[in-house]
Amino acid sequence: MATPTAVRAEPRTTRGTDDSDPVLDAALAAFLDFGIRRTSMGEIARRAGISPATLYRRYAAKSDVVMAVGLREANRDIAAIDARIDTSAPPAEQLTQMYLEVSRRLRGNRLLRRVLDTEPETVLPRLTLEAAPLLDIGRSYLADFLVRLQREGHVPSYDVTPVVDWLARHAQSETLTPTPTAPSEDDVRDFVHHHLAPFVGIAPNDEGGTR
Repeated sequence: MATPTAVRAEPRTTRGTDDSDPVLDAALAAFLDFGIRRTSMGEIARRAGISPATLYRRYAAKSDVVMAVGLREANRDIAAIDARIDTSAPPAEQLTQMYLEVSRRLRGNRLLRRVLDTEPETVLPRLTLEAAPLLDIGRSYLADFLVRLQREGHVPSYDVTPVVDWLARHAQSETLTPTPTAPSEDDVRDFVHHHLAPFVGIAPNDEGGTR
């Protein structure tokens, strides 16, 4: 099988890098304590140990800080998801592991759940009309995942762009309208093996191993 070529966004993840940043750490802590709307730039600067003028030189507005925090949280989630995938497992199992971890991360993200519950009018534009940077992170990671499976011979050669776009938007929908209770692991495995795996091109009898 020829090595596939995928058209995709440049990776924006921070897997394997140090993403510590006192300003973003301070902003995240303040957002968790007060919410985004009630957090001032002065409070972020105070917690970061810098002057407001220094903060404004780096971020022109609080909305820029909010986006930076959101992108870093997304990158951290991607790194955590990636770490949970056993690349030696059968491809459908890898897809299942990824789906389960995405669901756990979305449900367990403290900042996301807080702002959706207490000030949805603040965060919903960031997750809908202005969500392109966040979706790009998801698309890039999913493209890497599928292209790797293509190169290993588990998925046919095709342009993964529309597939990863759908998957990223599905995760976006799950973020905005989560079900009241998390699906059981058995239900997820059934969905992945019978529906999601065939959608991305994983054969049901593919038990892994490089071809």
